[in-house]
Order: sequence, then C-alpha cells, then structure tokens
Amino acid sequence: MNTEKLSKRLAAVAEFIPAGSRLADIGSDHAYLPCHVVRKGGVTFAVAGEVAEGPYQSALKQVRLEGLSDSIDVRKGDGLEVIQNGEVNCITIAGMGGALITSILEKGKDKLVQVKKLILQPNIGASSIRKWLLENDWELVSEKILKEDGKIYEILVAVNGVPEAPYSGNKDMQLLFGPYLLKERNQVFREKWELEKINWERILTQLESAEQNEGTLSKKEEILTKIKMAEEALA
Repeated sequence: MNTEKLSKRLAAVAEFIPAGSRLADIGSDHAYLPCHVVRKGGVTFAVAGEVAEGPYQSALKQVRLEGLSDSIDVRKGDGLEVIQNGEVNCITIAGMGGALITSILEKGKDKLVQVKKLILQPNIGASSIRKWLLENDWELVSEKILKEDGKIYEILVAVNGVPEAPYSGNKDMQLLFGPYLLKERNQVFREKWELEKINWERILTQLESAEQNEGTLSKKEEILTKIKMAEEALA
C-alpha cells in the first residue's frame, strides 16, 4: 500500500502528532502511520513496535518498500519495551481495546518520563483510558469521535499537565462519555450512545427476568446509572 493517504481513523490520529516529533507507534501493524508522517516530513524519527511476528514482518516490508529504513526503526517487542528512556517524545497506540492500551501504559510507565504527548485510539473502552490518565498525572487535552466503515472510534490526546483540568461537575459522566465530546455532542457521538443505551436497556430487561441476588441487584443499579447518564448526555 502507498501510505500517501491513510484511512480516516489513522489520518485523524496523525493530525494530533506535533511537527518535529520523535514518534513511537505501538501496535503499528503495517507501519502505515509512521510511514505516512515521516514521508510528510512532520516526524524526524519513528519506532514502529509490534509484538506479533506476522505484523512485525509486514511493518518491516512496508518500511523497506517506501525506502524509509533510515528514519523508521521497526522493532519486535511487547508494548513500550521496544523503546528506550528519552528516545521518543510522542507515543501513538491505535486500534486496540481501552483495557489493553491502559495495560501497555501501566506496564511501561517508566518509559513515559520524557514523553510529552500520548495519542490513543481505543476501539472500545475509552473510559478506562480516561481513568488511567487521571490517576497517572496526564491531562486529557483533546478528544475526537468519528465513524469509518460502519464503526465508531474515539481518539484521546493527553499531555503532562493538570489531570483534573478537563473535569468539573459529574466526573463519572465525563469519564464515560468524554469531557470534550460531551461539550460537542456531534452526530457520531449521539449515534454511539443511542446504540449503547439500547444495549444497556436490553441487558436490564435480561437482569430483571433473572434470579434476583446481590450480584444481580448490583449490576442492575450499575446499568440503570449508565442509562440515566446516557439520557442526560443525549438530551
């Protein structure tokens, strides 16, 4: 593939990478993102990290094909173990679940000391990333929600700053829906949470017909809270 033009999702991630960055793209797959930003001249050096042999070989092949081996180092390893302290100042992690992204960040916390920006694109579970950022002194500074090929994606951007800065009022609600996305409430946001609300209502119906015990009641309460927050977010 020629990486002159990225998918809508990866192009949105690329928009947040500051000019002149030294980038690590973790879970780089075919290395399309680092190839694109290096070719465009915005990134001076990039690491494309992959844990699995197949995607690692695909990334190597793509980087060689584009003649970018001098600027992009393809490395095989788990999460942030592919980078050295101080080697990069911007990290992208795209196309994984939120729980996996937070696990990668947590395991590699010692590698984040000199990193200035995190650009994270979870396929699901963005709220777990927001919670991790808040608890680990990262300030969420921007969010984007978009739809591509029938799927909805969120992008979260964080810097070293004041973790509490984006949050005021109902923090639980803002952690779930995104403080910036809540302010904008665009059409894609509304579509995503309408679907989630329908799903929660379906789960609630199932719980109400199930045997009532402490676990069921607790789950019902949790789902009811989410439905109420979704109604407020969509109002």
